[in-house]
Amino acid sequence: MHKTELIVALDTDSLKSAEGMIEKLKGQVKYFKVGSVLFTAEGPAAVDLVHKHDGKVFLDLKFHDIPNTVKGAVKHAAAMGVYSVSLHLSGGADMLKACAELEKRPKLWGITILTSFDEYTLFRSGFRGGIDKTVKLLAAIGLENGADGVVCSPLEAHRLKAIHGADLKLITPGIRPAALGDDQKRAVTPAQAKAAGADFIVVGRPIIAAKDPAAAVEAILEDLK
Repeated sequence: MHKTELIVALDTDSLKSAEGMIEKLKGQVKYFKVGSVLFTAEGPAAVDLVHKHDGKVFLDLKFHDIPNTVKGAVKHAAAMGVYSVSLHLSGGADMLKACAELEKRPKLWGITILTSFDEYTLFRSGFRGGIDKTVKLLAAIGLENGADGVVCSPLEAHRLKAIHGADLKLITPGIRPAALGDDQKRAVTPAQAKAAGADFIVVGRPIIAAKDPAAAVEAILEDLK
């Protein structure tokens, strides 16, 4: 049976709160996302913290720059021992190839369209093909140029899985066990994401903001079964 792994987003702004969350989830969670807020506040110490607790790090800094600059960033991320990094697929083929050619590198997970976007937001950003077509195009660019996986909404995941199968890992943020009324416009439940073919789901606020984070994780893991 297809397995879907849980990544908990450490959406905090201090090592103390991040460590407290990791300790609450000890034995339940193997993967943790270190994003721009925590990394900007605490730097590589945030990565070291997850490793200290035997976790694996998804460094979600969404690199998007000229090829040589992003290659350098990925090289340094590799030196920190992270499991995966994110980079915008819209950065283009040359940027992706430069990173993929590194001898030792983390998994490269390419960002398609942010889950906070809807069709109108995408159109206003200058993309004219619509979400579905744009995600398919960016995913193909990723696969052709060395990306190990793509980050997409679960709403697009089943179509990408049908096209690419096991060749491309799918990482799906915007997972919501229940409606929170927040900025995620293309969100689904953990079970729906699994059914769509997600290899990893990324969950932040429903766990971090829960009164009992461990119970929230347990409920998500049960949903994935």
